[in-house]
This record gives sequence, C-alpha cells and structure tokens, in this order.
Amino acid sequence: MSTYISDFLKDFVFRETSGLNSFPGEKRTLVEEMQIGGLCFPKYINEFWTSKQRQGSAIHQISYRACFKSQLPRFFINLLTEEEEVVYDPFCGRGTTIIEAALLGRRVISNDVNPLSVVFSKPRLAVPSLKEIEIRLGDIPLDQKLRANLDLSMFFYPDTEGEIISLQHYLKERKKDGKEDNADSWIRMVATNRLTGHSPGFFSVYTLPPNQAVSPERQKKINLKRNQQPVYRDTKKIILKKSHSLLKNLNSSEKEALHKAWETALFLQKDARDTSELPENSVQLTVTSPPFLDVVQYSKDNWLRCWFNDIKTEEIEEKITMARTVEEWSLVMGGVFEELFRITKKGGWVAFEVGEVKQGKIRLDEHVINLGLRAGFVCEGVIINQQVFTKTSNIWGISNNDRGTNTNRIVVFNKR
Repeated sequence: MSTYISDFLKDFVFRETSGLNSFPGEKRTLVEEMQIGGLCFPKYINEFWTSKQRQGSAIHQISYRACFKSQLPRFFINLLTEEEEVVYDPFCGRGTTIIEAALLGRRVISNDVNPLSVVFSKPRLAVPSLKEIEIRLGDIPLDQKLRANLDLSMFFYPDTEGEIISLQHYLKERKKDGKEDNADSWIRMVATNRLTGHSPGFFSVYTLPPNQAVSPERQKKINLKRNQQPVYRDTKKIILKKSHSLLKNLNSSEKEALHKAWETALFLQKDARDTSELPENSVQLTVTSPPFLDVVQYSKDNWLRCWFNDIKTEEIEEKITMARTVEEWSLVMGGVFEELFRITKKGGWVAFEVGEVKQGKIRLDEHVINLGLRAGFVCEGVIINQQVFTKTSNIWGISNNDRGTNTNRIVVFNKR
C-alpha cells in the first residue's frame, strides 16, 4: 500500500480502536486495495451512516431528484473541517451539503447551473418563523378562478389551480419589484416542493414521487389506471403544514447557525469549471455529487417546478452536463477538478460522490481518481458506504440493491 495514504488510514484505525466510531452497523471498517495506473489506493468499506429514513434534521426534507442524505456530508464535515471553515458544493442541488455545513457552524458556498437549486437551498438558511410564514400567507390574495397558460387539469382541481396561479403571480410581482423577502422565498420554496406528489400533503392528485413531475400525457394515464380525479387542496394550509414539518426539530442554536451562515453565504449559478468569483486557496472542503452520465433528466423531471418559477427548461438543458459516455463525462469533470484544485486550500479536501451507474457496470470512482490526480490532488482512497436500502427501495417496483445506485462511493482527495 502506498505510504502517502497512511495518515488517513491511521485516522480510521484510531477512531475504531478508541471507540470513537458510531457507525450504525457497528462493524469494523474493511480496508481493501484497488490498483489504478500502477498505483495502489485504499477502499474503506462499512455502513458509515444509517440507512434509515428521516434521521437527520427535518430542515432537509425537500425532495429533489438524485440527492444524497444529510449524513453523507455530515460525516466528512465533522472529519475534515473546523467551525468557520468554508464548505463548498459545486453541484448543490437541493442544498444538502451547505445546509448541513451551516448547521455545524461552517461558512458555505453553493453553485449549481440549475436556478431551482437557489429556490430550494437559500430560504433554508434565512429561516423565517412559523408566525411570519402564517402572516405572509394571510396577506396573499387568492383567486380560485384563475387558470394557467397550459392545461394542468390532469394534476389539479380547478380551485386549487387558481390558488397556485395566484401564488405564482404574487411571487413574480414581489420579485420583479425587488420586494421578495425571506418569508416570500420560503413560501416559494415550499410551494414549489408541494406541487406534485403521492399524498394529500401535495397540491396535486396522486402522481409519481415528489422529486419529479411526469408529463401531462403520462398523468392522464395514471388517473385512468387509478380511476382518480383531482380533488381540492387548500394550498395555504398545505404550505403552513409543510413549513411546520420542516422546522419542527430546529432549535434556537441551529436557527442561529443557519442565519450566521446565510450572512456570508455565496450562491453561484455557474459552470463548475469556471467559478472566477471564488478566490484561490479559499475552500477547506468540497462535498458534492455531480450529474451521473445520462441517468437523470433534470430539466424534464422539473418541468412543472420550472414553470411555477418562470424558469425556461431549455436553458437548463443547455447548461447541465448530461454526457452519454464516460469519455464525455470525464472531459467535463476534468475541468471541474482543475477548478477545485485552484480554489481548495493547501491541506484542504474534496469528497466526490459518484455512486454506481449502469447497474454497477460502470464504476465512476475509478475514473474520478485519475481526474483528481491529473489536477494535482492526492487521492486518499475511496469510501464505500454499503447499506440495505429501506423506504425508497420499492417506490419504483425494483430493488435498489439490484438496480440503480446501490452504494455511496466517495473518492477522497487532499491538496498538499
């Protein structure tokens, strides 16, 4: 085994022999070697965080396609950073990394070319009180007779559609006039999240899981198959209920930590290869998960959310990396790693989560190691979090242990 990984290995050994590990499975970490280009790298295999659902802070419970659990960034933030140090996510998505970092007292930087990322992440740093949310909802005029500029009758009851359009118009005007504040942004986030789903807690009739919206044609087929029609949903009541759920276990010190992070937080909407706003040697830790080849169709999945927020899906399609081959993907990610090397502090870290794609036939972690080395990083190894999936394993009628992303595979780099 190469000697330059010994310090990281020693840390794991120390944690286990001293009883500091609190991994759910209470198993010793299995350490294996993998060889790439004549070099040896360690693989650390264990259940490093729980497979149970909803074990982190409730503030994370905003659905978004292809997001990881809050326990993943928490593991690396606790291991590799101190309070006040900067944590960055160049593919921020719903904001799991930056929200968790903020809760832990770190400063945060977010980047994502998809504007929905800011819609979902920023309001959860500048958290309003439930009373503020309730008062603001009461101030928003609703006209149940309003209709959308496209047919949404397969998703929403007419009166509900009118309320959604009223919310949309109100938020658009507030933003246009420069009056959108933290309460407005919070309501925008929750309303966007509640548009479609599979329970009465959403604005729509039953549809597929809430991290995406099917096409109108597909929803018509679902309605026909289930012999269902949209029923009235009280949008303000649903927004307030979801807000209560998100804030239910957030204590005063955590709210203070989130607000403190918000005061210095930076939200970019750039190509992750070109983040010139970020100074050299400024980031202590990056925890991220990039787009995986052509597995997730972000713009198509989010078409209704984009419509509500007046975002053009074609603009997202042009910017998001949806490579069909490993070679195309690696070309883009190579540029990302060069930029990460520029902004990472000496002694700083990158935890790059790539999972498994193509039913486990493609191990992107092996390609990522080479990309990081070329950029100048030292690869400390691959952490493989193996779990038996619980709640989400049957939503699609398939087993997550047979298909899809079976494990978290995180390549860990250090800048020396």
